[in-house]
Amino acid sequence: MKELIKDTFELYLQDALEGMAVMQDNSVDLAICDPPYGAATSAKWNYDSSKKLNGFGGNWKLNNEEWDLLTGNEIFKSSYLWLKELKRLVKPTGSIWIHSTYHNSGFVNVVCQILGLEIINEVAWYKRNAFPNLSARRLTASHETILWVHTGGDKRQYNFNYDDVKRAKFAGDNLKEADKQLRTVWDIPNNKGKEELIFGNHPTQKPLRVADRLLMISGIKGGKLLVPFAGSGTEMISGLKYGMHSIGFETNEEYFDLAIKRIEFEESNVNSQLQLI
Repeated sequence: MKELIKDTFELYLQDALEGMAVMQDNSVDLAICDPPYGAATSAKWNYDSSKKLNGFGGNWKLNNEEWDLLTGNEIFKSSYLWLKELKRLVKPTGSIWIHSTYHNSGFVNVVCQILGLEIINEVAWYKRNAFPNLSARRLTASHETILWVHTGGDKRQYNFNYDDVKRAKFAGDNLKEADKQLRTVWDIPNNKGKEELIFGNHPTQKPLRVADRLLMISGIKGGKLLVPFAGSGTEMISGLKYGMHSIGFETNEEYFDLAIKRIEFEESNVNSQLQLI
């Protein structure tokens, strides 16, 4: 198994279920999950990024690859297995954030109810710069769903950095004003900065500003962040910036290597800033 373990993060080229199985109960303060959505419609694609693909909101790039090809039963089963592990691993004071679209959000919602995981909020991430629908057969897909979940129980001990979030004014978000409560619709463009793409990109890579917001809401400085589907390392980078020890799993070696480059680059920036203080 390929891995990189440092003081501030751990990244494993390993299936998340295998990796989480050996972790201790109640050992994680926050989990951010960006699983395959099951949006693919065919087992085989001769993909050419220069072509425009008709379908769900137009060209969704590589989200029609085989690694995202799941039948309904497989989505339900896989969601149940990794959420069951997260219920065991995440502390009562912790949170779980789950990215989804209509392809898998219903399954995730039902699994949360089966496992006794309480959904705190359902966030609609509105993407003003969403790719247009080229088929003219559907509405343009311009949002994704993010579920904020905790492990359940009567006391509801999950951490919420309410004051920090209320004070915040997010650049580019026309729906959030400083000193106003954050609502469940987030206006966050989907474009990434040059520094996020310097080493390459993942086909479903989220902007850092999305992950940064999740950390601001429920992050615990000095705590542990778990990222079961690490991809290119975006959520782990946000954890590093926030001051959490990040643990990630990724099964694709190309994206594992990309994540390592990105995380180590961010780590060097953080260390440089600390030396200047």
